[in-house]
Amino acid sequence: MVHQQYFVEQDKLLKLIGKKNRKADFYNGIYDRYVDPVLTREHVPVHWKYDVDADTNPYFMERLGVNAVMNSGAIRLNGKFYLVVRVEGADRKSFFAVAESETGVDGFHFWDYPVQLPDTCAEETNVYDMRLTQHEDGYIYGVFCSESKDKTNKDLSAAVAAAGIVRTKDLVSWERLDNLTTRRSPQQRNVVLHPEFVDGKYAFYTRPMDGFIETGSGGGIGFGLCEDICHAVIDEEKIISERIYHTLTEAKNGAGAVPIKGKKCWIHIAHGVRNTAAGLRYVLYVFGTDLNDPAKVVARPSGVFLVPLGWERVGDVSNVVFTNGAVSDDDGMVYIYYAASDTRMHAATTSIDKLEDYLFNTPKDALRSPDCVKQRCALIARNLELLGK
Repeated sequence: MVHQQYFVEQDKLLKLIGKKNRKADFYNGIYDRYVDPVLTREHVPVHWKYDVDADTNPYFMERLGVNAVMNSGAIRLNGKFYLVVRVEGADRKSFFAVAESETGVDGFHFWDYPVQLPDTCAEETNVYDMRLTQHEDGYIYGVFCSESKDKTNKDLSAAVAAAGIVRTKDLVSWERLDNLTTRRSPQQRNVVLHPEFVDGKYAFYTRPMDGFIETGSGGGIGFGLCEDICHAVIDEEKIISERIYHTLTEAKNGAGAVPIKGKKCWIHIAHGVRNTAAGLRYVLYVFGTDLNDPAKVVARPSGVFLVPLGWERVGDVSNVVFTNGAVSDDDGMVYIYYAASDTRMHAATTSIDKLEDYLFNTPKDALRSPDCVKQRCALIARNLELLGK
């Protein structure tokens, strides 16, 4: 017999899914934020967490809890929006799950089962942060972080990060390919597959790292090519967006969402990290690369693009925003999905036209305070003249 509390919890879930989202009062002219998260741990199906049988679970206790829902890849198929979400269980293990929506900003609901990837990597302990690339070869690729214990280090928390690769046609059946090998980088995180061939090869944006947490000599976002996606090997990585002292990318600089093809450039929504007295702060920034040469940066505005605001700053890892999913529709509308503080998923909307205006008309970082003040004073002077003051 189904426990009566199941129906109570299921009713709460359906009301949450059915709640309409609305744009927040926030304004910067670049994008719109929304009042409610699009996915939280409360969106997880009841039957994923509870044994709903009244005989075997008379107190209706949560058996397999969920801690957080975050860092989702995104894709638009057949007019619907799909997120492949990182779901972190109460046991700290992450797994992937598909959630779909008609609108892209509300109504997201999970499929009946989470994703079960082929278990071909015996040493793999954890998987997370999948980027979804709808490639011109006809497959949808998922590139994610594959984490394993570092057996060469006596520190129990020492780990090794690699880029796992899967592919699918329908988000249901997944084929596991070999992990990416980069000849010159010991570890990799935040790897993104470019959606088109470059010089007849598969192109990846990488983040070379010396260790699991510390980037060490890793200089920023790399770019490399490989011949065979089933056994992907990159011999050379070129840093295309570097880490820079006293900027938002000082500590780390990593790719975010799969780049969106604009009218003037490929639009990259990436993340930068700097150290603060309160710990690492993750923010989003944007840069553009040449449509014919995606390794060539053609625009990199100064400053942050999106930061955590208000209650977004609170969560498991506070003061963090992170994206690995953004999609555009046929009308040029762009939906950006970002996680707040490693806890919940939010959405922001903009357009390709707005993003390219931002990319090409926002000043570059002048890198020094005196020069930054000159930039601002020049803007003020033009405005005061126009205002007649």
